[in-house]
Amino acid sequence: MTHQFDKHYWEDHWAPETAREARSMPVNPYLAAETSTLRVGTALDAGCGTGTEARWLAEQGWHVTGADISAQALATPAEHTAAAGFGDQVEWIETDLARWEPGRTWDLVVTNYAHPETGQLTFYQRIASWVAPGGTIFIVGHRHGSSHSHNHEHGGSHPEGATATLADITRLFPTPQWGIDTSYENTRTVHTGHRSRRLDDVIFRAHRRNGDAI
Repeated sequence: MTHQFDKHYWEDHWAPETAREARSMPVNPYLAAETSTLRVGTALDAGCGTGTEARWLAEQGWHVTGADISAQALATPAEHTAAAGFGDQVEWIETDLARWEPGRTWDLVVTNYAHPETGQLTFYQRIASWVAPGGTIFIVGHRHGSSHSHNHEHGGSHPEGATATLADITRLFPTPQWGIDTSYENTRTVHTGHRSRRLDDVIFRAHRRNGDAI
């Protein structure tokens, strides 16, 4: 069964039990490694889900916008960040990222396994336009062609375009407008509760050169 990743799907996906499980998971392990050398500034977590990565960035000093299509996913992150003392560093926005016009840019734009209706490459190209000159985009996605790519955390199989290859992502960020900092694949096992699953990931980071328009 394939999925159409529309608002209805994501509201169903982020049922309270699923949201609680997601909030108990640690931050994506690639994020710390790939942002450790960056100057702290403003950040957008595009498709933030229950906000784990957005909260982590706030804890590191970033001023973060967490944006997601699902009201269910965003039901409690604001309470958690406020309780942790970072409420003034994170804004939460319920929006369809495939259609959103934020009218601003960020020093860092990250996305972790977000799946819009438009497909991955169109989505990555769109959020890249929200990176400020001199800023960074960081992408973690599902690797296309993996034997496990149809058994991901949302259940069922991916529709066409919901996975990506490094080669296809790289073509979205041509020189001299962009400089590629990280580009690799990795396989890891994630344990949640009594379950474990294998993730075949693509990890990509690039910086937008100062003064260059997209």
